[in-house]
Amino acid sequence: MNPCKCGYLDDASRACSKAPRCASDYQSKISGPLLDRIDLHVDVPAVDTFAMLAPAEGEPSAAVAARVAQARDRQRARFAAMGLAARTNAEVSGDALQQLVPLAASERALLEEAHQRLQLSMRGLTRVLRVARTVADLAGEEMVGRTHLAEALSYRARTQGSFQAAA
Repeated sequence: MNPCKCGYLDDASRACSKAPRCASDYQSKISGPLLDRIDLHVDVPAVDTFAMLAPAEGEPSAAVAARVAQARDRQRARFAAMGLAARTNAEVSGDALQQLVPLAASERALLEEAHQRLQLSMRGLTRVLRVARTVADLAGEEMVGRTHLAEALSYRARTQGSFQAAA
């Protein structure tokens, strides 16, 4: 979604005169329970038009697609070994998820702190664990570690555009 009604919250020359209040009002129209069902909250800043004409930087799409295919293969093998009908981490029940993501004391402490700070619901915590399992799969890691949990939590920590920093 756009950060505000006009869509230009981060551009002082184009933002409406009501910023940052309009962003807060606009984003508050989405209910908490609905937001809780969205696993990844990522702010995508505007890109300069001419910058988009420059040669692409970063990982090629084919390499990303190959990594995703490998992660899916790992998931299918893991679920088959566990006798689960699930095909992806998103389809795994909460009980099976606890087997897929065993937490050491340091990871549990990180999750408990995040639970308090982000006021995560049980649904939110479950979704963080699923995303962390997927992050580990994409990295080719067998176990979910602290860095995987931290990355998954970073996708939950919704900043709601720039209005929180500006407010």
